[in-house]
Amino acid sequence: MATCGEALIDILEAYGVQNVFGIPGVHTVELYRGLASSPIRHITPRHEQGAGFMADGYARASGKPGVCFIITGPGMTNIATAMGQAYGDSIPMLVISSVNETQNLGLGQGRLHELTSQRGLVSHVAAFSHTLLHPGELPQVMARAFAVFESARPRPVHIEIPIDVMKADAGEIDLSKWAIPEAPAPAASALAAAANALEGAQTPLVLLGGGAADARDSVVDLVEYLDAPTIATVNAKGILKPDHALHGGSNTGFPSLWSAVHDADVVLAVGTEIGETDRYPDRRLLEFGGTFIRIDIDPEQLMRNGVPDISIVADADAACTALLETLRATGRNSLASAGQGAARAAQMREAVRADWWPGCANYEPVMAAVQEALPGALIVGDSTQPVYNANQFYQPEQPRSFFNSSTGYGTLGFALPAAIGAKLAMPDRPVVCLIGDGGIQFTLPEMASAVEAKAPIVILLWNNFGYGEIKNYMVENGIQPEGVDLFTPDFEPISKGFGFAFERAHDLSQLKEALTRAHSTGKHTVVEILQDEVFDRSFAVKPGWD
Repeated sequence: MATCGEALIDILEAYGVQNVFGIPGVHTVELYRGLASSPIRHITPRHEQGAGFMADGYARASGKPGVCFIITGPGMTNIATAMGQAYGDSIPMLVISSVNETQNLGLGQGRLHELTSQRGLVSHVAAFSHTLLHPGELPQVMARAFAVFESARPRPVHIEIPIDVMKADAGEIDLSKWAIPEAPAPAASALAAAANALEGAQTPLVLLGGGAADARDSVVDLVEYLDAPTIATVNAKGILKPDHALHGGSNTGFPSLWSAVHDADVVLAVGTEIGETDRYPDRRLLEFGGTFIRIDIDPEQLMRNGVPDISIVADADAACTALLETLRATGRNSLASAGQGAARAAQMREAVRADWWPGCANYEPVMAAVQEALPGALIVGDSTQPVYNANQFYQPEQPRSFFNSSTGYGTLGFALPAAIGAKLAMPDRPVVCLIGDGGIQFTLPEMASAVEAKAPIVILLWNNFGYGEIKNYMVENGIQPEGVDLFTPDFEPISKGFGFAFERAHDLSQLKEALTRAHSTGKHTVVEILQDEVFDRSFAVKPGWD
């Protein structure tokens, strides 16, 4: 007899799942019955929040859903924060949990790990949550989950399986992958309207979001055909190469880019929420003085953060490909904007640099050192000062190579487990976890998970002995700092105790040497930078860091 738990493993294999992140418990052991003989690799984090962040990092790096096995009750409350981050940034994550026996659901009898309603708990951080009441439901609900991941706006999905259903006979169910629908294609009428507007544009502008990350070729072709300066949000970085002539910047909270959007006669937005965290610290909604065209796979999102004149509900790749074909089909050899884009983009880049926060120039040499020492590095950031600043200027060479938790939900402690997930997804690339001393203490035990999983990462630890970003914010707003100066442990013995090499970089030369050494040796490594050695009290950069 094949149990429902064993059938689940077979179905996950059919959908191409290669890794599962989870902590076994008495309520989930039946999920593990078929796992030992499966090619699916199990990664054991030290906390369920870490499991969720690992799955998130894996998904962001690979584009494939991260999968978690989570116990009833505390496992679900622990992973809820990670699901919130994934939900906010449209990351595909499959959370499969146990729940108490069918006959005990919702009775409030004080059973082990009992919650009144796990589905109620996660309903606002999941595309949907389903309670599996019979093994026969499993193929359908799994197909629904992968339809969300592959054909709609990707977000977490939660499937809870009662303990008795996990053990039930599933010998007769279909274990094959269902035919998942393709993502929606654009409507011909919307494409025609968009092409008509773009053909007559004198000053077109393109906004790119994370929804366009897998549409690099079609997006670049369209941008170049339109000769349109392009703004790439944090999760869209790398779609255009750093030296691309049409690259215009990232943060629409900068006055220059806010104005560029307002003044453009046509703005084309592709796969972006146009969210607050891409307009930091100026949170004003963007204003579109010209025609606003919007492409998004989520029809509801098309109606948020700006009223489009033309809406295209479609996958970014399909829409950009079809829009370019529509433009070319007109037979026109050039557009009204032709020949102006590179000069306009150069002006935007110059204006953006003038708009930089003072800290950007301070952190730029640090990020440049990482790029020089680790070409092609995938950088996973936390909510920390270097990341907030790098969001404004750092440009990777390819998509899915720079992401962090300062966007969307804005959690602390994300970067360490997410970097482990990213390394498992991209084992041949150097992966850097960029995190502060405050954030790393949220998920510090996951260093053990990295060593156990043989996923060598570099932790670039920015140490300012507290919550420096919040302290600065308090001071700037006339609030006496409180609760932000922390007792900070000595990270050298901690790192070595977890099996990491440890180095402290006192200048840029030492930083580059430490990063190069970590990559060449393949060792798990912590490279600590003490902020007081980088900046003086006025935050001017000290010699050796410029």
